[in-house]
Formats: sequence, C-alpha cells, structure tokens
Amino acid sequence: MKIIVRISHDEDTKYASLICKKIQESAKIRGTGISKKNPEYIKLKMIHGNSVIAFYDGKIAGFSYLDIFQDKEFVVNSGLIVFPEFRKKGLAKIIKIELFKLSKKKFPNSKIFSITTSQPVIKINTELGFKPVAFSELTQSEEFWKGCKSCANFDILIRNKKKMCLCTGLLYNPYDEDENKNKYNNVLTHGDKIVLAYSGGLDTSYCLKYLLQKGYEVHTVIINTGGFKKKELKNIKQRALNIGANTHKTIDSLEEYYQNCIKYLIFGNILKNNTYPLSVSSERIFQAIKIAQYATIIKAKAIAHGSTGAGNDQIRFDIAFQIICPEKITISPIRDLKISRKEEIEYLQNSGISINNAKYSINKGLWGTSIGGTETLISSHKFPDEAYPTKLIKKKSENLELEFKKGELFSVNGEKGKAIQNIIKIEKIASKFAIGRGIHIGDTILGIKGRVAFEASAAIIIIKAHHLLEKHILTKWQLYWKEKLSNWYGMLLHEAQYLDPVMRNIEIFLSSTQERLTGTVQIILYPYRFHLVGIKSDFDLMESNMAKYGEMNYAWTAEDVKGFTKILSNQMKIYHNLNKKKS
Repeated sequence: MKIIVRISHDEDTKYASLICKKIQESAKIRGTGISKKNPEYIKLKMIHGNSVIAFYDGKIAGFSYLDIFQDKEFVVNSGLIVFPEFRKKGLAKIIKIELFKLSKKKFPNSKIFSITTSQPVIKINTELGFKPVAFSELTQSEEFWKGCKSCANFDILIRNKKKMCLCTGLLYNPYDEDENKNKYNNVLTHGDKIVLAYSGGLDTSYCLKYLLQKGYEVHTVIINTGGFKKKELKNIKQRALNIGANTHKTIDSLEEYYQNCIKYLIFGNILKNNTYPLSVSSERIFQAIKIAQYATIIKAKAIAHGSTGAGNDQIRFDIAFQIICPEKITISPIRDLKISRKEEIEYLQNSGISINNAKYSINKGLWGTSIGGTETLISSHKFPDEAYPTKLIKKKSENLELEFKKGELFSVNGEKGKAIQNIIKIEKIASKFAIGRGIHIGDTILGIKGRVAFEASAAIIIIKAHHLLEKHILTKWQLYWKEKLSNWYGMLLHEAQYLDPVMRNIEIFLSSTQERLTGTVQIILYPYRFHLVGIKSDFDLMESNMAKYGEMNYAWTAEDVKGFTKILSNQMKIYHNLNKKKS
C-alpha cells in the first residue's frame, strides 16, 4: 500500500471530469452537499495549485480544493471527496490536513472555514483548531453562497436567511495562534517524522510496519544498555531496514547507565521486595531519555513505543517523553489499538514479515535478564529450568574474590578492570553455576500484581558481597538510614520517578557512605547458590583494640557496664513501676 497526497498541478487536469462526477454521486447518496462542479472550475484549481489530490497505489483516490473570498479575508476548504473504493483508509484526514497546511502557507493571514454535514470531517477540523460558529461569522460573499444552489437543502438555507442550515460552520482564526498552534501540533499527518523505540521483537516490529502503512516517515532507534552482542545489534538494524524504516540508529548508553543508575543500585544494595535487582526496569528510563534526546536532534514530530496497556514500561516511556520533549506526540499502537499478541503475529505474517514466535519473552541487560511466559501469568505455576537462557555447566565449587574501592567494583579474582567490565566478567563466571535465578512478585505502577522470572548472577553476587563489606565498615546508624533511603530509591526508580530531584538528593547520601567502603570479599560458588566467606579491609570495625565480641573488652570495666545498664533502663523501670501502682 502506498498513499501519496500532494498539491495538484496542470498534469492532473485529466482527472477533473472524474472528480466532478464522484462529487455529484456522493452528494446524491448523502442527500446533501454541493453536488455540481464544472470540470473547468476544478482544472483552474489544479493549475493554480489551489487543491490537493490523493493517490492510492498509483490510482486517483481523493481530492479537495480551496477558494478565497472578501479580498483574501476568508479561505474556504471545500469539495472534499474520497472515492468509495478507497474509503475507511484514513485518506479523508490526510487530505484535509494537507489542504489546511496549503491554505495556511498561501494565505497566512486569512481565516479558513468549511461547512459540512459530515461528523468525521467536523472531528478532523476540530483537531486542527477549527471552531463551530454561526454562518454570520463566515464570509458574506454572495459568490460563495451561490454555490449552495445545487445542494438539495438550499431551500432550508434561504428560509433561515442564510443564518443556518443542516451544515455546521467551522472557522479557523489565525489570530488565535496559541490555541490553534497547540491543537495543530497534536495532529499527525501523512509523511510526519516519527522516532520508534525498536528492539527487533514482535511488538516493535508490529509498530514499525503499522506506522509505515499509515504513511509516516519512521526512524528506528535502539539504546544499548548492555546484553547485546555486536552481531545482534547488526541483525536488529537489518531487520528494521528490511521492514521499511527510513533510518536505524544504535546508541550506546552503557557507561551512562552504569554511572547514573547501577552504581547507586550497588551502593544501596537494592533488591526490590528483597528479591529482584531491578534488572530490566532500571534500564527503561535511560532508554527513554536517550530516545527523547534523539527525537529532538532529528526533529521528529512524534515518538512511538511498543508497550502494552497493562505494564510498567508504558508509564516509564511516557513520563520521560513528557518531561524531556513535551512538544512531541507520544503514540503506542499496541496500547492504543488494544492489539493482542495473536493479532500482531497475523498482521506481520499477512504483510510478508517473518517473526520469531518464541514461547518466552526475554529481555537481557547489563544488570540481568527478565523472562516472561505463560507460567508467570499464573501464581501457582512452576517456572521450568529450560526457560532460563543460561544453563548449569559447572558443578564443582569455585572461589571468587571481589575487591571494592569506595563502593565500586575494582577487581575480580585480583584482575583490575573498569566496573562495567568487572560486572560482565562476574556474569560469565557465575552464570555457569546457574546462580541468580528467581521469581519476582511485585506491585506494578498501575496497582496490579505482576510476576516475572529473572536471572541476574552478577547483580545478586555483587549486591550481597557489597552489603557484607558494609556490615563490617559502616556504623549502626549509617546502615539503618541507608537501608531506609535505599528502599525508597529502588521504589521510586521502579515507579518511573527517576527524574524527580529527590533521587539526586538520595544519590548524594549514598555516595557519601562509600568513602571508606574499600576491601575484598571472598565467595564460594556452587551450583544454583553461593556462600559469602568473609572480608578483608583496613576499615573493618571488628579490627578494634577496644573489645572482641563475646570474649574480652579493654575499654571499660564491669562497674562501667553496671552504671550504663542502670541509666539505659531508667525509662522502662519508671514505666513498669507506675503500672504496678495502678494494678
């Protein structure tokens, strides 16, 4: 399917007689409308570029024209016709918008009006900024109203002294610019540029094909926050271009994702519901921010994503887009049209696009992998081992040593490296033991419960090792308040609140607690599990000359303790003594 809607020219005059015939036939069926137009009149509109013409797969499919009255004070958009065989394909809206744009361009200071009985046309005009008005606010040119003589309802117009008829008058006033601009900017038209967040999977492939068939200029983009191999990214690009994307862009955001998010998830030892390391949910906001920035750079009018209407990701994308680029339209075809997975598959197959109809939905990133399937939709179903992407390879235990410097991962088994590379290295080692698997049951932003399987060997091991080191180095109250704020940080990140300034405040606090967080942690890896052996650090608060827990103290006497406990128990003693008197 190929739709072309353009300004007419002299070569289109060969269609004038056919257009007049179709306008007359349509008016006769409706029982209203300006039914008779002279082909010579239509030809003049075409020659002077005062009309738009539509083609569908090379065949003429529609037409509309403009005329001017009262020394260019008014411009009328009139004569809209879509040939019967091409109706219900969105052509009327495209034609109306293109004629409206033409009218504004040629006559920027003129009021634009239309009269119609068609409710769909009224709706389109209203979206463009037209307002229903009395006929008295339209042109008073006799030349215009003379054109109504051929309408079957002309007698009604005359009886009402041209004040009203069956038609609705609609007026666009360019001097109401602020309001009209907002309405016009919220309307997509044929050929508009759209950026689509594209992963190459079923949902985004459906969105790409759907938007292309609507006649938009679609530019796909994928944000790499880890989990992709070069070959996979290359295949995703090729798939997008094969479907028809105008361009495809891969943006590497791995370092930014680590520095602005993962680092704080480690500092905070954050596990959602004490289980899930926010593996994929933490990525979405960064992907959304980069997509919004890219859409601004290439001057796209809209941003599209493939989220459904029942998940968290739609909220994360929408919020980021509204904050970063509020002037852009956000569309999500699957959510907006309520398309089922089965319908997506059938649509793509009918369009000649092969799809990988995998049993499980897998989202892999630097901080872990989430897996969804039929088993995760029901509370009682066991998630099968074969559904996890990585398999158990090693069965013999193995030692692992992690070194942290100021809270960040500095080395793995004595080999120094950047934090991101260390995370990848741990994942390669630990995933062979099938470590880090789990099922997360949590509350979605929309208020429903969700169940998802995940595997995140590196994330789980790093968080637990980091937490053990903190237990030795931080004070009791540092640990207490850090846990409180860390829980809030994880909750707010999960619930699409990353751009709230309180998150930067919490990050400052978390960073300040890591100044002395330096040392090594010894771990033993086993199939499906791991054991934290112990730590070594110059800042270990257990290494004290004051006392050894459960053994001997050197900084206080027995009498000191007796006095301390006497004072510490004062309030409780007062409370219980008063209760005895009352009883």
